[in-house]
Amino acid sequence: MAPSTHTVTNQVPPLVGYDVFAADRALTEAVERHLAPGILDEAREELSGLGRSAGSVQAQEWGAQANENPPELRTHDRYGHRIDEVDFHPAWHRLLGHAVTAGLTDAWGRQGGHVRRAAGFLVWTQAEAGHGCPLSMTHAAVPALRTDPALAAEWEPLLTSHVYEEGLRPASQKAGVLFGMGMTEKQGGTDVRSNTTRAEPLAGDGEYLLTGHKWFCSAPMSDGFLVLAQAPGGLSCFLVPRVLPDGARNVFAIQRLKDKLGNRSNASSEVEFDGTWARRVGEEGRGVRTIIEMVAATRLDCVVGSAALMRQAVAQAIHHSAYRSAFGGLLIEKPLMRNVLADLALESEAATTLALRLAAAYDADTEEERAFLRIAVPAAKYWVTKRCTAVVGEALECLGGNGYVEESGMPRLLREAPLNSIWEGSGNVQALDVLRALQREPQALNAFLQEVGKARGADHRLDAAIKDLLTELADLDAVEARARRLVERMALVLQGSLLLRWAPPEVADAFCASRLGRDWGTAFGTLPHSLDLAAVVERARAQEG
Repeated sequence: MAPSTHTVTNQVPPLVGYDVFAADRALTEAVERHLAPGILDEAREELSGLGRSAGSVQAQEWGAQANENPPELRTHDRYGHRIDEVDFHPAWHRLLGHAVTAGLTDAWGRQGGHVRRAAGFLVWTQAEAGHGCPLSMTHAAVPALRTDPALAAEWEPLLTSHVYEEGLRPASQKAGVLFGMGMTEKQGGTDVRSNTTRAEPLAGDGEYLLTGHKWFCSAPMSDGFLVLAQAPGGLSCFLVPRVLPDGARNVFAIQRLKDKLGNRSNASSEVEFDGTWARRVGEEGRGVRTIIEMVAATRLDCVVGSAALMRQAVAQAIHHSAYRSAFGGLLIEKPLMRNVLADLALESEAATTLALRLAAAYDADTEEERAFLRIAVPAAKYWVTKRCTAVVGEALECLGGNGYVEESGMPRLLREAPLNSIWEGSGNVQALDVLRALQREPQALNAFLQEVGKARGADHRLDAAIKDLLTELADLDAVEARARRLVERMALVLQGSLLLRWAPPEVADAFCASRLGRDWGTAFGTLPHSLDLAAVVERARAQEG
């Protein structure tokens, strides 16, 4: 019998048993906006099925289990043979299997594929984020492999398959495969041109042996990897299979797994190559150019993944506030808490709207949209991923002490939040990438300005922000030191333009007043009190059932 003093009251029920997709109005509206009517019903059905799975008790248990039981490295078998395998908890495989079956590695070959996949990735990542790494790299490998038609014909059907098969076997014996990527090394990090891994050509056309190391190689149990190495003709891109066509293991020595802040369900490793067989992808000396489309696609996934973390954190904060009473009423009805929740909701909706707009540009695949992506992807990656940690931290605080406890799930979100800002190039790298596009590709700036200009005249604060931005863009001399400020303004102007065109008036008004009109403090919860904050919060609330 429970002690008489142990009466449980005023505790919030868990946010489970709901459709993560259907409960997200910003996301559902973006899907409706960007998909052709002929495929919309099918996409809605797919995404709602995935949303119900993501919101289920089972998926939440899988996420917790995969993080509480991180992967373990086995370098040798019991007899002393080198095997270099990583063991994952069964929950990891269930998460990956569900994601692959849902088409989260299949975007490049179907109508509206990028919008459908991005929406699904945003939904399913809310169940668990770590397994998004191999999903993202598998998806992003396709454009790099397409530089070699023979390799693309061999691998692309397996990469885009909806069948997940764990275990190391020759790719020809599997119905679906996963890919990883290895670029960074100890001495260079992001400066991949300083890589020291050597590639020595063999007699076979396009075949090489690699010798060297990779400082970060995530998802090392993947079936293949795209890596950079120094060939006789310069830095080149290579495909390294884990298992050779004859069934023998390729030389792929996993030295250790990284002990990371978050992302603990996913194995990130240090790998040594010593006579490792590889196939060249693209031309010798053009490795960065070959792999750059893979990098761009994974950067977009950083934006989508951060939008997912923000959405889940905000949904949890609003859910908690809708049930928790304090000082004579529900938290959600308190003006100050409502201000905080509305501010967080604005950041989340702006991130989601931008992420899906970028995915739609991939689907359109026109010269203008490709030029737009050249600036918009690194600018979005810079800004959205940086906002993620601040949003999740504030959302956790909305739950008070309960949010600081592991059982709430909020600490896992907070540990995960900084990753996307670091992965595929940290903030400075993104800012410098935008500068390069501004200085070398005038068509990219034109496409960006045309996009933000579609909302010109809709709000005086956006108009003023565009004018200020044009003034900054007119002076690119010695711009590097102010690159972060410039890219931040570009991202905010782009988000403001999109929200003015597509979001409800109360959302667009609050965003423009705070982010563009600068009627805002330095912490969340400092929106102008005259705004319709209740409507903003209600729009962002996840309705269960």
